[in-house]
Amino acid sequence: MADTKKLADLFYDTLKDVYFAEKKIVDTLPLMNEAAKNGSLKDAFTQHLAETKVHIERLEQVFK
Repeated sequence: MADTKKLADLFYDTLKDVYFAEKKIVDTLPLMNEAAKNGSLKDAFTQHLAETKVHIERLEQVFK
């Protein structure tokens, strides 16, 4: 049982790390988009931002 608790704690801590990384990406992608000169790259940053916001929403559901 103790090993299960440790594994659950590790999983939870990892999800928290992923959540905070995704939040940082959401802060950074608009700056990268603004600095990009290539239209395709701008589109990729915009798409990635939308996907990252979905990831954050899903992670927030996990923590509820």
